[in-house]
Amino acid sequence: MSNQLIEAQRYEIYLGIKRGWSFSRISREIGVSKSTVSREVSRNKKSDGEYVWTIAQAKSDSRRHGLSGNHRKDELLWLRVDQLITEEQWSPAQISGYLRQRGVSVCKQTIYNHVHADQTGVLAQNMRHKLKYRRRQGKLRPTKATNIPNRTSIHERPKEVDGKRRGDWQMDLIMDSFGHAILTLTETATNMLMMERLRYGRRAKPVAKVVSRLLFPYRGEGVKTITTDNGSEFAAHMDITKAIGAKVYFADSYCSWQKGAIENMNKLIRQYIPKTANFNDFSNEKIMEIQKKINRRPREKLNFSTPKQEFFKFFN
Repeated sequence: MSNQLIEAQRYEIYLGIKRGWSFSRISREIGVSKSTVSREVSRNKKSDGEYVWTIAQAKSDSRRHGLSGNHRKDELLWLRVDQLITEEQWSPAQISGYLRQRGVSVCKQTIYNHVHADQTGVLAQNMRHKLKYRRRQGKLRPTKATNIPNRTSIHERPKEVDGKRRGDWQMDLIMDSFGHAILTLTETATNMLMMERLRYGRRAKPVAKVVSRLLFPYRGEGVKTITTDNGSEFAAHMDITKAIGAKVYFADSYCSWQKGAIENMNKLIRQYIPKTANFNDFSNEKIMEIQKKINRRPREKLNFSTPKQEFFKFFN
């Protein structure tokens, strides 16, 4: 007997659950095994645990579309895609590249179609922009930073800093509304992320100590330059230069694109630590878990290798 359910059978399962029937009774009514009913409800129920036959049918259909060949293989593939979206929050491009390296060809648009077809909305909620896009047009304004002693402008930075050379870093802070801060650092060639909650908030001297400690093992060829904004928390940049030998360069005011790597990284972090969050609700272990998750995402710019793999190749 085939275990593939049709829409009418899913409707009978829905009615049986509403009537309070056991899975055994439902299975007898629709002519399938008890395990088939149990597996169907487990796989196709809503995020709140409710089973609705129309949503279950749509989820089943969405797993079947997009590829030719063996149906069971397709079903397992879409289960893997769903897992990478809901558990790892990978983008369709990252999933497509990852699968292609393993001999499975699925274009990113097909995965986007799969996400759009998910009527539960669970997949969309785990996408970086939740399928909502907004672009703002900023204005160029002159730099008026006067709070950074011995400040070196980004315009004096070596031309070799192009996002491809190893050892060039960008840094920033993300803040919550309670005054707590997390330091973020990224190496621009590999997108390797380092992050740590700051015990003393935005105080410049403690911030410099944390930056120096995190980057000290990679000093020299591993840390050639650091680029950041004009926040007062980076006023002790000379302490960083003294500790690790790398000069800190400051972007122009209101020109976040000049440090786009760390701006993009902060947006990835905000998937897990939203702006409305209290950082005190996140343990150091949880913050480290977020860092590890982001560092194991495959990146298109790395030919779908991961930041962790590419970063540590440099030191092997």
